[in-house]
Amino acid sequence: MSAEPLTIGPAVLSAPLREQLDAFLDEHRRHLVASLDDLGEEQARRRLVPSKTTLLGLLKHATFVEQVWFDEAITRRSRAEIGIPATPDESFDLTDADTIDSVRSRYLQVCAASRERAASIDLDDVVHGNRRGPLPLRWVYLHVLRELAQHGGHADILREQTLAHDAGNAGRDETLTPV
Repeated sequence: MSAEPLTIGPAVLSAPLREQLDAFLDEHRRHLVASLDDLGEEQARRRLVPSKTTLLGLLKHATFVEQVWFDEAITRRSRAEIGIPATPDESFDLTDADTIDSVRSRYLQVCAASRERAASIDLDDVVHGNRRGPLPLRWVYLHVLRELAQHGGHADILREQTLAHDAGNAGRDETLTPV
């Protein structure tokens, strides 16, 4: 990535659990956003795997994940009310209006809203708006951390493939064969 490596500072080691979880969430959020640094629109949309997974699609999906867990689960608003897709698979779909800047901006707005919603709830408080049924906020944090870590790894690989391909084709008029 073009950004400096993101690390959890030493103060987090002795912080209360909630502060540690918030720090890790924010680090994974920043890492996923940074996966798009210094890329062009075509690179961010490039499909390198058979699924809908693209770098820009990963960030759009992460926006969906934040809204499912920190909006739907906490507020009990439906996905239709929130304005998000009904299924995770649909959350990877990109429109012509989706750009790196627009998707990044939306993600950062949604993350800020996630922080606000979760701030007044204790980790052991139960949220009732998820399809799995009542869950403690602690579980929500752990689930979102798992999602962001997994997708951050996907982003690392896709970014590496994109940059390696473009470096190998510098000066050539060649494109990747779509998957």
